Amino acid sequence: MAINMKNYNDTSAFYNAIAEDYHLWYRDWDAELEREGLNLRRYFREHGIKTILDASCGPGTQSIALARLGYTVTAADPSGGLLARARQHAAEHGVLDRITFVQSDFQNLHNCVQGPFDAVITKGSSIPHLLRDDQIEETLLIFSELLRPGGMLLIGMRDFEPLIEDRPRFLPGQVHDLPGEQVITFDIWDWDDGPPITVTFNRFIVRGSGQTYRVTKHPVVFRALTADEVEVVMLEVGLENIRAERDRWELIMTATKPAQ
Repeated sequence: MAINMKNYNDTSAFYNAIAEDYHLWYRDWDAELEREGLNLRRYFREHGIKTILDASCGPGTQSIALARLGYTVTAADPSGGLLARARQHAAEHGVLDRITFVQSDFQNLHNCVQGPFDAVITKGSSIPHLLRDDQIEETLLIFSELLRPGGMLLIGMRDFEPLIEDRPRFLPGQVHDLPGEQVITFDIWDWDDGPPITVTFNRFIVRGSGQTYRVTKHPVVFRALTADEVEVVMLEVGLENIRAERDRWELIMTATKPAQ
């Protein structure tokens, strides 16, 4: 299946650049790890899920948490920097031997991993990096093909629908008081009418102490994707039992592949 390169949003440079600092967008990354595992297990408990493909593993937040709970995990990400960070975190948490790491974007997964899986997940608002309708449809079709009959797809993403009208520009992040320096994160959003409507997250990291601070800026583009748009594509690729619920800033959408 060929990738349509028009409006292909290569995010690897962004994620490679921030891989070492990814945890700074969380108040407490270790606490987030624990919370993610317990929350995902809540979705999986009644569905006989043992094998999971984490299609956008990032620094390993979900993959490590799930491996610690006894799931068999394949963790994929297009960013070599984030994969290296995820392997490091997995080793620190004693689960390196329970996770298979694969470097791949969504649209090459079917060439890089061997299904079927009981569940495919993508969290951290990775799906909105896909800018075109056909890229979203192609990706969800690949996810469906990698699921066993009756398997579950779980997507975690920012729901842009309530943000499109007001179009916020400034979003605060975190303040970390570390030994010898203070680190501050925040976002400036730049909106574009498209079509489709997109928003560039300019992620700022400010670090220093006393009177001296330095700033770095890292831009990355998202489509202002809504839950309704994702639901339409889920239906088009044949998924069923579609549900959506909010979990803090994230919208969690689940669907299942028909059992027959």
